[in-house]
Amino acid sequence: MKPKIIELPKISDPRGNLSVIEEFAHIPFEIKRTYLIYDVPGGETRGGHAFKKQCEFIVSLSGSFDVHLDDGTQRKVYSLNRSYYGLYVPSMIWRSMKNFSTNSLCLVLSSTVYDPDDYLRDFSLFLETTGLNS
Repeated sequence: MKPKIIELPKISDPRGNLSVIEEFAHIPFEIKRTYLIYDVPGGETRGGHAFKKQCEFIVSLSGSFDVHLDDGTQRKVYSLNRSYYGLYVPSMIWRSMKNFSTNSLCLVLSSTVYDPDDYLRDFSLFLETTGLNS
């Protein structure tokens, strides 16, 4: 499966909107871990790595930021700024997040528990692992 924007259900009501994220119904994996990224200083970048196994679903709960993805042959930027849209990122995709707006809040749902051995933090090693740097 390739990276893609997934539109979440949006239930509108005079009292406000509600969106739902359910494993296997809206995202193609079981949720094993959830984390938040917030208070990112201006000009800072988050990520800068790939995962061997972990898949993610990234949502901007508030504010905006850009997710830069690279599969070793193609690069693409996704701008996230709506809480009812999320970005599915499969394993073995290099990712970084940039251009965080003031008070932005990023929700990341992960298919695995934290495992430092799952990270590829060197882009050259990432390319070797994908077989694109031989």
